[in-house]
Order: sequence, then structure tokens, then C-alpha cells
Amino acid sequence: MTLKRIMGELLFPRRCPICDCCIPPKELICKKCASLIRPIEGECCKKCGKSLTDEDRIYCFDCSKKIHYFDRNYALFEYKDIKKSLYRFKYSGRAEYAAFYAYVAYKKLGHVFAGLNVDAIIPVPIHKGRRRERGYNQAEELAKYLSHYIDVPVVNDLVIRKKKTLPLKSLSGKERINNLKRAFIIARNDVKLKTIIIVDDIYTTGATFDTLSVVLRTTGIEKIYCLTVAVGKGL
Repeated sequence: MTLKRIMGELLFPRRCPICDCCIPPKELICKKCASLIRPIEGECCKKCGKSLTDEDRIYCFDCSKKIHYFDRNYALFEYKDIKKSLYRFKYSGRAEYAAFYAYVAYKKLGHVFAGLNVDAIIPVPIHKGRRRERGYNQAEELAKYLSHYIDVPVVNDLVIRKKKTLPLKSLSGKERINNLKRAFIIARNDVKLKTIIIVDDIYTTGATFDTLSVVLRTTGIEKIYCLTVAVGKGL
């Protein structure tokens, strides 16, 4: 270990992604929180990844009523269980949380991703103004660690976000769609991909994934899978 890295870990120790307490450099989560937090289990919607209360259903109520332009989203946790963690990850500089999220994704879904023949991982892009404000794109951080675990390259320059959209959490479903219109554009025409995984932090209505998927399919991409750290409760 280099002196620079040792000093960095002393000055900025790794934090537990759940309780935010300091943890040893090689740990991803403190022992107490590791015994408390659990990924989604049981039956899930085969489109958005929300857990289902009715085991006989294939899709949640929302997905049974609307068309999505991605093939499937896989989610790790229910939003209510990890919302404080995600807030710090996105707005409080806790980029290192991505290592824990990616590890959970690998343990839970590594075998699934291995069977999809994925060509690339694409993080949902953020506007350059927001990147300056936050210092990083949380989706890119997640993509970077996931790439390490499943050995699939990250492509973060295929599509860019040219429009600084409003925060989606305050908008209705229709407002989200209108807000995202013409938000994404293809930046490169020399990348030929067939199957991808788009990664982001939260799935709510799927508007971001749908808008981005429509744009990405114009490049010839045939299969679009998604991964989110959290998702709401399904019906």
C-alpha cells in the first residue's frame, strides 16, 4: 500500500453505507448493519423488479398497464430500507458506497448477468452542471465497481445528457416523461453493442430508463437490461 493511499484512508476513512460510521479500509459494511440489511427476496415483477405481494402475478400493477422500452430492471433493495444511504450516496459525497452496492449486485445477480452475454455497462448520464455540483455521477461509480465484479466494460461516452432536467422525485408520471423529452442524445456512432446493462440508483416509474432506452435502441442495441440499487414497493 502506498503512503498516499495510507494517508488518504487515515484522513478520509471508508464509511458504512447504512449507518455511515467509520469502517476498516477492506470492509464494505459494518458488522451490525450487515446483519440488518437484506436485499429483495421472493417474487418480483419481471419488468421493473418491484417485489410482489401476489405470487401469482408476473408483473406489478404499473407494469401490467404500461409499455416499457427496456427488457427488465433488476433491483437490490426496497427504497424504504435504504433511502438514507442513497441520499448520502447521491448528495453527500459518499461515492464509496458504490462498492457495497456493486458487491450485493454481484452476489445476488452475478449468475444472471453471466448468462445475458452483456457487451457493456452504461451508467445513466447526468448533466455536466450536476456533475460539477456533486463532484461525480453516482451511476458511474456503481458501474465502475460492477464492471470489476462481472468483467464487463463501462461505456460512459455513448450517450450524454444535454438537458438539465428537474428532480424527478417531485414530479408525477406524466411530468417525468415531459421533463425527460430530448434529454439524451447519442454522442458516438462508432460503438456497436447488442446487449447492455443500464445502471442507476433508484427506480420509481421507469421514465428515465424508458427515455434512455428509446435513444439507445437507435444505435442497434437489441437487449436492454437495467440495474438499480433501490425500487419502490409493488402491488
